[in-house]
This record gives sequence, C-alpha cells and structure tokens, in this order.
Amino acid sequence: MEKEQKEDIQNENLAEEENEQTNHPQDRSDDHKDKKEEESKKELTPEEKILELEDKLARAFAEMENQRRRFEKEKNDAFEYGGFSFAKEALSLIDNLERSKNILENDEKLKGTDALKKTIEHFDIIYKDLISIFSKNDIKQIDSLNKKLDPNLHQAMMEIEDDSKEPGTIIQEIQKGFTIKDRLLRPSLVGVSKKTKEKTTKTHETKENLETK
Repeated sequence: MEKEQKEDIQNENLAEEENEQTNHPQDRSDDHKDKKEEESKKELTPEEKILELEDKLARAFAEMENQRRRFEKEKNDAFEYGGFSFAKEALSLIDNLERSKNILENDEKLKGTDALKKTIEHFDIIYKDLISIFSKNDIKQIDSLNKKLDPNLHQAMMEIEDDSKEPGTIIQEIQKGFTIKDRLLRPSLVGVSKKTKEKTTKTHETKENLETK
C-alpha cells in the first residue's frame, strides 16, 4: 500500500513538472537567452573588452565632432546671413527713392525749374550713399542690361520686339535685383528682347518656299 502511495506521489510531481514546462515555454527561452548572454560576456577577454571600449569611445568622439561642425556652420551662417531679412526690407528704400525721383522728373509743373534740379541732386546723393552702405555689407546690384537672361538672377516680366539684339537679351530693367554675398536677395525684374513678328513670318515663308522647290 505504501509503495502504491509513493508511486502516485511521484507521478503527480512528474505531471506538475510537465505542465510547468508546457505552460511557460517563453520563460524557458528567455532564461536560455539570458544565460547565453551572460556566458558570452564572461567569455570576453581583457583585450576584447579594451577593443569594445575603444570602439565606443571612437563613436562618441565622432558624434561630438559632427555636432561641433554643425554648430560651427550654424554660427557662421547666422553671422553672415543674419541680416538677410533686414537687407531685403531695406531695398524698399531704394525702390521708393527711385519712384519719387521719376514722379518729380515727369511733373510738368516742375520741369526745368531750379527746385527740381536741386531736389534731384539730393536724391542722387542719398541714392549713392545707400548703394555705398549696401556694398560695404556685401549687398550688390545685379548687372542686368544687355546681359543674357539668367533664371538664377533675373525674372522676365515682358518681351519686347527688338531685332538689334539676340532673343532673350535684357533690354529693360523694371526693378533692380541684389545679391548678399553668394545668395540671391531678390531677382532683377526685366524685359527681354524677341524678334519682330513680321520678320519671323517672312523667315518662316522663306523656309517653306525653299522646301517646296
């Protein structure tokens, strides 16, 4: 009888162990991984540990150097182009000065008067002073007239028939453009030349006649 009880107890213990193993497979796999990681760490030699530390230090120094370069670039950009918005707004002074000058010059009542002459002289002095101040701060006018249209510097507002110039040549400057250092502050608004319609039509007819012959 005692033997049978012992056997029953042993069978129950075995059944409980099997249930635990089947119910917690993940726990066993995690324990197995942890053991492997611990063993791998224990297996590292002193030389390997030194190499691992050197690699981590090299990566950390590389990241610090990259950050330093980024901060340096941002600092330089802020120093060089920090006044970009201010400079762009300041261009309106030149625009208003030129408009006022044109209005006075075209006023029939003022034409030929000493008052107009003196006023225009003062306008010119102020204009030259503004351009000089801009130039000292690396803000320069874009040279446009008689140049080929450059989309990076100019914005074509109209086409003007002119057979004396190559098509796409700037023959009128509507608004002056400016650069600040190597950046475009604002493009020049210009009018570009194009061939006259009559000449274009005749050229087209000549080509057609030659082709029919």
